[in-house]
Amino acid sequence: MQILLTNDDGIHAEGIYALYLALKKIAQVTVVAPDAERSSVGHGITLRHPLWQKSAARNGKPFGIALSGLPADCVKFGLSIVLKDKKPDLVVSGINCGPNEGASVHYSGTVAGAREGALMGFPSIAVSLNSFGSNDYRYAGKVTAQLCKSVTKYGMPQGTFLNVNVPAVAESKVKGIRFTRQGIEPILGKFSRREDPNMREYYWLAGDLPPIKKDDHTDTYALHKGYVTVTPIHCDLTNAEFLQNMQSWKV
Repeated sequence: MQILLTNDDGIHAEGIYALYLALKKIAQVTVVAPDAERSSVGHGITLRHPLWQKSAARNGKPFGIALSGLPADCVKFGLSIVLKDKKPDLVVSGINCGPNEGASVHYSGTVAGAREGALMGFPSIAVSLNSFGSNDYRYAGKVTAQLCKSVTKYGMPQGTFLNVNVPAVAESKVKGIRFTRQGIEPILGKFSRREDPNMREYYWLAGDLPPIKKDDHTDTYALHKGYVTVTPIHCDLTNAEFLQNMQSWKV
């Protein structure tokens, strides 16, 4: 198995290294990741600036390619340049420091990495850990490796990727794995007004998490209850049912 691995926390983040160690037990892993943190950049790509690449090492050994772009850039670059003569079986993005369930999928660079892989025709997985602190990513890496083997065994529809979120608890305390749908409660913007030393007003934006609604079928609630959540997401955002209704519009 050949896997292209990326993230949005940057090539030197602990999450991507833990995932690399887990995946290399089952596959050949090629790493192309941002040269610095690119969290919450969504599905942006770099068009007005050049992209620079350089080799990166971990623990004194070659690790991968650090790219001066965004997660989607890294996947495009990995597929078009680095692996142009040997296409991967899977594209994997993560492990992210912090969850990417519910509405976060619209903002997440981690999710964008997997979405870009799916857009380009490759089975893809995004994986995140439900913690912003000092983390142990080993169980999340183990689960991802298991899912990679399941995807290659069962397959996925074209243009679909998996969004995986893992509780930040000991493996023995994880309640299980649930296949869920995406929660849709919005992340509310919370602006803090401040002044710089020249008395100029500016604002600092932070996300205010919504209340978690009790619904065993959503990723937000199942993750909160201690389950690994696996949500299949497709790239076609068309509301097919409403599109059918619109055919009767007189515009």
